[in-house]
Amino acid sequence: MPEPEATGTERNTASPATTPDSPPPTGGLSPRSVAAWVLVALIGAIGWGVLALSRGEEISAAWLLAAALGSYAIGYRFYARFISDRVLKVDKTRATPAERLDNGVDFHPTDRRVLFGHHFAAVAGAGPLVGPVLAAQMGYLPGTIWIVAGVIFAGAVQDMVTLFFSTRRDGRSLGQMARDEIGPVGGAAALIAVFAIMIILLAVLALVIVNALAHSPWGVFSIGMTIPIALFMGVYLRVLRPGRVTEVSVIGVALLLLAIVAGGWVAESSFASTFTLEKETLVVWMIVYGFIASVLPVWMLLAPRDYLSTFMKVGTIALMALGVVLAMPTLKMPAVTDFAARGDGPVFAGSMFPFVFITIACGALSGFHSLVSSGTTPKMIQKETQVRVIGYGAMLTESFVAVMAIIAACIIEPGLFFAVNSPAGIVGTTVETASQAVTNFGFAISPEALAQAAKDVEETSLLSRTGGAPTFALGMSQIFSSVIGGAGMKAFWYHFAIMFEALFILTTVDAGTRVGRFMLQDTLGNVHKSFKDISWKPGVWLASAVVVGGWGYFLWVGVKDPLGGINQLFPLFGIANQLLAAVALAVCTTLLVKSGRLKWAWVTGIPLAWDVAVTLTASYQKIFSDDVKVGFFAQRDKYQTGIDAGKVLPPAKNMDEMHTVVTNATVDGALSALFALLVIVVLLDAGRTCFKAISSPESIRLSEVPWTESKIVAPAGLIPTAEERAELAASGLDSGGGRAKEPVA
Repeated sequence: MPEPEATGTERNTASPATTPDSPPPTGGLSPRSVAAWVLVALIGAIGWGVLALSRGEEISAAWLLAAALGSYAIGYRFYARFISDRVLKVDKTRATPAERLDNGVDFHPTDRRVLFGHHFAAVAGAGPLVGPVLAAQMGYLPGTIWIVAGVIFAGAVQDMVTLFFSTRRDGRSLGQMARDEIGPVGGAAALIAVFAIMIILLAVLALVIVNALAHSPWGVFSIGMTIPIALFMGVYLRVLRPGRVTEVSVIGVALLLLAIVAGGWVAESSFASTFTLEKETLVVWMIVYGFIASVLPVWMLLAPRDYLSTFMKVGTIALMALGVVLAMPTLKMPAVTDFAARGDGPVFAGSMFPFVFITIACGALSGFHSLVSSGTTPKMIQKETQVRVIGYGAMLTESFVAVMAIIAACIIEPGLFFAVNSPAGIVGTTVETASQAVTNFGFAISPEALAQAAKDVEETSLLSRTGGAPTFALGMSQIFSSVIGGAGMKAFWYHFAIMFEALFILTTVDAGTRVGRFMLQDTLGNVHKSFKDISWKPGVWLASAVVVGGWGYFLWVGVKDPLGGINQLFPLFGIANQLLAAVALAVCTTLLVKSGRLKWAWVTGIPLAWDVAVTLTASYQKIFSDDVKVGFFAQRDKYQTGIDAGKVLPPAKNMDEMHTVVTNATVDGALSALFALLVIVVLLDAGRTCFKAISSPESIRLSEVPWTESKIVAPAGLIPTAEERAELAASGLDSGGGRAKEPVA
């Protein structure tokens, strides 16, 4: 077949098998299917109606579950298919980078079920677990609306479209795509912003893991065992029993469950001290692991470990959802609290707009996802047609995690929620002072109830256990103990949840390190062409060392100094992540315009406009607000005034810490301004490029690689359709797909 020239028009970039005016693949609905989808829509609509119309009374969390699941199903079946078939025009006859550049290291065609697990595990970090918990301060309704609507129209769209365009460009990183497609000015700004933000995000995620695993022999043993199990699975799939995904899944899950149970045995045995690690030791091991995972062939450790982790992640969340259906817990938190209007909440300061959307982030829209969608995943995907299930589907799955997190936060008593999530400077250090402080918020809880809540989960205290993770564990333990074991099992489920959260986040750190390596190699490739080969060994080792050295340094200092290292940059996490999403959506919108899809540019353009409005508003407030709880420079001025007066202000304990707070606030404010400025440069240059593409389309050239015919046959979704099963059978292949063994009939 002839290879079309990679020009700037949609007609010329279509493969010989399609044209821009040809109708998209149809999947006509039978009367039975129509009835089923109407029922799904009704369930979702009723769920939303109950949530929106409740007026002060407690309602079952099952209604929130129904609203989310109904919306996800409609979004995936109709909106995601519309984008895939009509907007992107995915082409199953076109070879992907994994097929064309397969080298067994970074480029490797991977079964879509394994790749779905890898992609989900890589993008689902701390955000969907803790962000919604913190946002529950505003009530359950604002966060739920953003989680569900945000993922359907923004987050999942970003992930899928970024994955598609990166796949068409040999898996180029987001920053490099910005440089190639927007221009050298906007591209340089994007490269700097994306890499700096990524280092901060990885260090923050790593800190959460270190805090969760410190002095936890159960967690360290169970999570450590996932590494040899994953190595075995990788060798099993590639050497021992190639393509036997179902077999290795059963074996891997059995071994994982054994590791989790054995972790409990180890914690009660004489080996407990061996696996009881200090934070500094955990940092060293994480840095070593991050480097190794980044340089090993992707099929050997990273993909099977992520796939294995997905079983535990999705399985636990699914069981939690089932527990909600069986136990029918009620939502104790109001639909909207007074803090939403006042903006003076004890958990985080700021008004509902923009800070609910910044706090939740990963459950609805996350810039970090675009790095994975333009990092490991496009180098492993078998067929373009799989971008829907992997890009859009995995993000919907993560959003469901966020829904379960907000349920977990809102089914516990509001008084307990605020006692756990408020800083010690607000609620004090005793159950009496915490009870009084929470009562002043308008949510009464007795000192006895606070003490009993800690006793139930075998903790000395739950006061000021900020960060969201302990609250999620409390909610999970309440749901599970209601179904299995009763109150006597609450402590077990609480500590299981803490370990689960650490496992949930760790997969993001190792995948993120590899993505960072790709990004740095792409950037260095603009200077020295050898780096453009992302499997070139010296480049692999150097880039990996730089990336782990970057986040490892901030992590190490943060562990040693509670006010230093990544603790200094932690306040930038939410805004930086959303600014990264603005870069990704700007690149996607530019590519839609340049490739002749102007009429569909609203698909990413509208989410881009919303994200820019949210993040730049938040950035402006963090830089210029006079409220010391919000503005970085206002906080700096307050503590500088204290220094000048010789006073020590909390949380500082001495004058040295006062100076550190001033330095941190100054750095955070300056970086907020820098990141916002870099994103504005990207947006302006993207606007210039789009205008040029519209006014002079003949002058536009894309960096898209030429069309090459694919020899791989594989289903588009997790479950093959009847037509796909017939095609696989005619090619002599099982459900995993692969290169045709004989001509397709």
